[in-house]
Amino acid sequence: MKPIVALQAVVTADDSDREPTPAELDAVAREMPLVLAEVELLDVEISLLDRPVTEWDTRRLRRARRKVLAARRALTNRAAATWPGVA
Repeated sequence: MKPIVALQAVVTADDSDREPTPAELDAVAREMPLVLAEVELLDVEISLLDRPVTEWDTRRLRRARRKVLAARRALTNRAAATWPGVA
């Protein structure tokens, strides 16, 4: 029994081989404050895994959570403002 395989090389480029478009880069740039805030929150949570939580740690965690919420709110408001017909 012979395996059935393509005899020619693939002509079209694979999606993983292309560069991001300017629109995709703009979307990443718009979401970057949220990504950075989530990374900071994760950093705080990881630092609290292996030790007892102090009052300062609680404040740091609360501040990081608020920063994530503020970044999400800003991103959502910006998206809602750019979509036509959204009230």
